[in-house]
Amino acid sequence: MQQKEKGDQPPETKKKHVRRTTIILEEEERKFIDKLIKEGKEPGLKQLIYKMLDVYRSMMIYDWKFPGEYYAGISRIAFINVEFVSTLLQYIPADQHYEVGRKAGEAAKISMDATLNLNTTDKEKWPEVFKRLRIHGLGDFLQRDKYIIIKTPYINDIELQRGYLEVLLGMTLKARTTTPPYIYEIIT
Repeated sequence: MQQKEKGDQPPETKKKHVRRTTIILEEEERKFIDKLIKEGKEPGLKQLIYKMLDVYRSMMIYDWKFPGEYYAGISRIAFINVEFVSTLLQYIPADQHYEVGRKAGEAAKISMDATLNLNTTDKEKWPEVFKRLRIHGLGDFLQRDKYIIIKTPYINDIELQRGYLEVLLGMTLKARTTTPPYIYEIIT
């Protein structure tokens, strides 16, 4: 009888090689995850990571068949293409874009205040506000001294963006560029 070498096993009994990964979370991130688990919103850390990977994969495919409902606070987020938004804006008279932006800014302000207890007019809270705007898909917002910069804006209408930001942030802005990235000077 021939002896098998150590580690030489039939294919059906060989275990797949598992790679382990360590993820180091900031304290606030871990507290947030622990809270989700404690409240029963997530069954555990491993399941949450699998869910996040699934969402990531789903958003990467071109023919996404998901129902399309995602909420950030009370705001329902929809995945629509830029061409659709641009077409809608073409049918709103240009002299009304600023006012449309103001109305949208008021809705965003109320939503962030009501659901996140976030005072959008408090300059110290702007990093959190800008993060929400990025999550909502409106672009990357930065503040540099007396300027607000919108890199990769989703809505390519400088007056609509100005009206939106003025109401949301509670100040007057002056546009300094006419094409993206948009730069607004903080006047008051």
